[in-house]
Amino acid sequence: MATWPAIEIVFPGPGAACEPGTLTLQDRVLADLDGLDLVAISEQPGETWQVFFRSEGERAAAIALLHATNGPGALGLRPVDVDDGDWARRSQESLRAVRAGRVVVAPPWDAGAWADDPAVVTVVIEPAMGFGSGHHATTRLCLDALQRLDLRGRRVLDVGTGSGVLALAAARLGAATVLAIDVDPDALANARGNAERNGGPRSVEFRQADFRQAPGLEADVVVANLTGAVLTAGAAGLARTVAPGGALILSGITSEERDAVYRVFAGGFRIEWFAEEEGWCGALLRSAP
Repeated sequence: MATWPAIEIVFPGPGAACEPGTLTLQDRVLADLDGLDLVAISEQPGETWQVFFRSEGERAAAIALLHATNGPGALGLRPVDVDDGDWARRSQESLRAVRAGRVVVAPPWDAGAWADDPAVVTVVIEPAMGFGSGHHATTRLCLDALQRLDLRGRRVLDVGTGSGVLALAAARLGAATVLAIDVDPDALANARGNAERNGGPRSVEFRQADFRQAPGLEADVVVANLTGAVLTAGAAGLARTVAPGGALILSGITSEERDAVYRVFAGGFRIEWFAEEEGWCGALLRSAP
């Protein structure tokens, strides 16, 4: 049977949580691992994670990084090889629908959770290895920001679409057109599959592209749920994608990164709204007309 290279991470326990409004140790680990070639994370009993990688080299890099950023002894780290055994399906079966304002993000087996509420729009996302299910705080912050805008007749650009959840939500909230881009072809395949699960909306297009290099990208509303480092380094390229007077939604930012990220956009944007959830920050910015 095929196996996956993984790291077993044992956290000190619930008492390791940080002060209110700051990241937990678990969220700090997620931030450390961002950018590595993760396949998935499976939460196990007893404050334990199994983090899966595509190669032993990526696993070794992750172990070295976690030792460097957290210090020896802060985490229990053990390399393991896990039998395939359809672990991804089993690890996701406990997921249920979550609601953010009028938008519900649901796995297929819980898609009817809010079916009796006519005010709700449901986006069905099949949990898959390496792609978001829509349950993370950064996604909820983006959904909150999208609902603060009137998307009717607007062009929306979803940068780093992943599972496609934000692009599909924007379409359900009335956007005229949605362009969802990602550099990862596997992410786009996953997003297109989720689009089919939601009726294959004609207003949504998926395209392999990098916002820092692709010419001609412009929208009235741009959503960028990335990382603080990517947002900071790519601020100029991202700003060019926002039409005059348009809105830019940022998320994937830790509380420690917040001020530095907002600062790089201050020259061409003003902040209309921002919020923090579980140590993650999101903001809605408006460009000059």
